[in-house]
Amino acid sequence: MEFCPECGAMLLPKNGKLECGCGYEKDLSADNDEYEVSRKVETEENVKMLGEDIDLGPGVTEICPKCGHDKATYELKQTRSADEAPTRFFTCKKCKHKWREYD
Repeated sequence: MEFCPECGAMLLPKNGKLECGCGYEKDLSADNDEYEVSRKVETEENVKMLGEDIDLGPGVTEICPKCGHDKATYELKQTRSADEAPTRFFTCKKCKHKWREYD
C-alpha cells in the first residue's frame, strides 16, 4: 500500500498507474503485479458529515447575551488547574453565538 506524498491519501491502481484523488500519479513498473483493489470504496460510505448546524451537547435554558434567545447547548472543559471547577462553554441555538461562564 502506498500513500500520496502530496496529500497523504491512499494511492489506487488505475490504468497501469497509481492515482490519487488530488491528481498525483505514479507509474507502476511493468513487472509489478502486486497492486489489486478488492472492492470499490465510496467516499461517503464510512464518513458522516454532520456540518456546523448540528447541536452537539446537552440543551439548557440560558439567555444568549447577543440575541436574547433562551435555549443553548453547553460543554464543560477543564481550562484551569484540576482542583478548580471546569468552565462552561455555551452556544446559542438560534444565532450560534458562543460565550463562557466560570463557577
